[in-house]
Amino acid sequence: MPGILLVVIVGLFVCQISLFATTIYLHRALSHRALALRPGTAVAFRVVIWITTGIRPRQWVAVHRKHHAFTDVEGDPHSPLIAGFSKVLLGNAWLYRKVARNKEDVERYARDISPDRLDRYLFDHALLGLGIGVGALIALFGPVIGSSIALVQTVLYLLAAAAINAVGHRYGKRPNPNTATNNRWLGILVAGEGLHNNHHARPTSAKLSFRTKEIDPAWWIIDLLHRRGWAEVKVERIPSLKDDVLANAERL
Repeated sequence: MPGILLVVIVGLFVCQISLFATTIYLHRALSHRALALRPGTAVAFRVVIWITTGIRPRQWVAVHRKHHAFTDVEGDPHSPLIAGFSKVLLGNAWLYRKVARNKEDVERYARDISPDRLDRYLFDHALLGLGIGVGALIALFGPVIGSSIALVQTVLYLLAAAAINAVGHRYGKRPNPNTATNNRWLGILVAGEGLHNNHHARPTSAKLSFRTKEIDPAWWIIDLLHRRGWAEVKVERIPSLKDDVLANAERL
């Protein structure tokens, strides 16, 4: 296989792994408590997040919860309606770090997630985790191909996260009464996160696909984990037409 093609394929694969870990563990399990992972399963997800992104879970949770507290109004960490589409799409990482490094925001929005021994010795050390991840790729594919794969994965992951925040609040359908949007094509690419309007309608639902033709790939993994006894789906709240009518009535 040509080197460039190998880099792209493996980079895409690693990026998808990191996106699935992000939506299942950081988003649905930690931020919204829509599912509970068994201890061993949770550690496995933490390791994947650590070596592919270097993200500290409580910081990610704080940023996301603040987004829900101030959705598309002043205070939202990354709203394209407030900051502008281009700024969120191109500067999402900077906007994220601005809140993630604010100790007051982290303590306020992630106060239920306390650092444990694994965080202190491993997961709080982002460069160590990323170094292990890149080192593993280099050991498998050699220094040039391995480091190139790591670069491709990083760029794709940052673009995917930015697209969820930028596109997911600007372009697409709004079947539920909120300012987020659904993009089926984006949902397929980013493990279901493109169904952003659905998520804002029912943040504590472990499943983001509510209607036919909506695809939530991460739900397939969550359902498998649940069937194997590795996770407990605490909330699988799918709104009915009656729910939507009542929600609309409450806003009038």
